Amino acid sequence: MNNLERYSRQILFQAIGEEGQRKLLKSRVAIIGAGALGTVIANHLVRSGVGSIRLIDRDLVELSNLQRQTLFDEEDAKLNLPKAVAAQNRLNKINSTVAVEAVIADLNLENAEELLSGFDVLVDGTDNFQTRFLINDVAVKYGTPWVHGAAVSSRGMFAVIKPGVTPCYRCLFLHVPTGTGETCDTVGVLSPLTDIIGSYQAMETIKLLVGAETTPNLEQIDIWDVTSMQMDISKGRNPDCPACVKGQFDYLDRSSVHQVAYTTLCGRDTVQINPRKKGELDLKKTTEILRKSGKVSGNEFLLRFSPEEDITIVVFKDSRVLIHGTNDVVKAKMLYSKYIGN
Repeated sequence: MNNLERYSRQILFQAIGEEGQRKLLKSRVAIIGAGALGTVIANHLVRSGVGSIRLIDRDLVELSNLQRQTLFDEEDAKLNLPKAVAAQNRLNKINSTVAVEAVIADLNLENAEELLSGFDVLVDGTDNFQTRFLINDVAVKYGTPWVHGAAVSSRGMFAVIKPGVTPCYRCLFLHVPTGTGETCDTVGVLSPLTDIIGSYQAMETIKLLVGAETTPNLEQIDIWDVTSMQMDISKGRNPDCPACVKGQFDYLDRSSVHQVAYTTLCGRDTVQINPRKKGELDLKKTTEILRKSGKVSGNEFLLRFSPEEDITIVVFKDSRVLIHGTNDVVKAKMLYSKYIGN
């Protein structure tokens, strides 16, 4: 039997109360990503008494994570623990009455519906557009609300997506941007920012679970310049949206041009990443971005980037990428998200 006393200060808040707390205790939430945003979100939801949480992540804890990923410590990095497992270990000590399930997996079209269906809310703790479009497809298909969040450098944003009520993510962002995007590994990220955005995401999740009104805005914050902007997206539904209007789930469809093909090249210890929808890269701009993270060389056709020992990433002008030094597709996808971004 759950002890409501531990939630007494939350119950005193009238918009939640005992009725809302009981709803939280019966709720199921999936958090995709156990990094900077995901650890903050999971920490708040577990402390708030959300009954069941599935935490999905494909990565391991590294020393560089500790600056902002609040559930991990040096021992986790030393042991190379999967982030989902390390987070689960810490969360179980915080609130043993919450069922926290650690899933060590790369979320993709093969497993997304299985891993994300049956939850009351999905929460975005990811760092790339491709996965967010995948989450959106599952959410729209199953009518599940989800909370989007993103943070890089000193800038962050969040929004609540409620299928059938608000615009979906593809209404707001029709396509995955082409080119190399900013990532935490190329331009950095500030720890207070991820705390703030993750906390807002947790709060909006709690509102959804207790039946309260959520923000109608795409909220944007820059904590270095101390600026914010609210964009009302409630009327922003695209009448031609492929997902929420036409029921066309491109990111769950293997044949879609929006899919990215990952191919292991036989005998070469190399994974080829080949977006089916081509977009020409600005190699000069890409070089400037990647140079912050490693050695870069190249010509008018391609560039070679070495972010770590034994790994070389070759980026072609037509967006195709070769990752030399591994034949592990999951690792290649991690490197691609980490350094190339989009």
